[in-house]
Amino acid sequence: MQQWFETPPGRYLLDWERAEFDAAVADIFGYHAVQLGLGATDFLSTNRMPHQWLVLDRPTPGAQPSFYADFAALPFEENSVDLVVLPHSLELNADPHATLREVGRVLVPEGKVVICCLNPASLWGLRQRRAHIYQRLGFGELFLPDAGEFIGYWRLRDWLRLLSFEVESSSFGCYRPAISSEKWLNRYEWMDRLGERWWPIFGAVYFLVAVKRVRGAKLIGPAWKTSKSIATAPMPIANRRTHKRRPGLHL
Repeated sequence: MQQWFETPPGRYLLDWERAEFDAAVADIFGYHAVQLGLGATDFLSTNRMPHQWLVLDRPTPGAQPSFYADFAALPFEENSVDLVVLPHSLELNADPHATLREVGRVLVPEGKVVICCLNPASLWGLRQRRAHIYQRLGFGELFLPDAGEFIGYWRLRDWLRLLSFEVESSSFGCYRPAISSEKWLNRYEWMDRLGERWWPIFGAVYFLVAVKRVRGAKLIGPAWKTSKSIATAPMPIANRRTHKRRPGLHL
């Protein structure tokens, strides 16, 4: 995938994704943020959390990870991370549902996960499926990297809902045809404007921000002010019982 980002369609896709990630993570606050996968690109660059980790599951050229780990078994305590970003990490993983479940484990209540995936319901997804058919017949080449598998937008939303995530925002992008030539990609720039307006769900890539919801959980802040009237009011004497000894009754 990282090598494909160096091709003309890969650079076009990556530019759109960077802008989406930069805008999404800039205003997410907390202490601990984690990026899983695609280590050659920093998708947390605009985030201001003091502790950030890049976690990879395999060596990647040009990447300097904090450590390597299985995405389905992260070395973080339960409810300890405020933000996790998944740039194509689900579709490139052998068990994407297990990865998403592990993200839910390490996130704090009201923590956020930011996800981007290639969209199978797009011109790019159609060309990739057609290329797979041609390859089985012995000719043709793939347009997208032959790694992992597509995850449909509504399928991913169902996974998130089952894991107690609530989708906060979503968007689609990259509506130009599946063309390898940079010259022709630039000529179809007008399709991005029309796509956002007329066929938004058919973009080559989609982007989601979801929040971890916990039933019964309530964020409690410090009591910055104490009511003066409550603090200084005299305490009423209630339910005080006085016992008087009656003459002749001694226990």
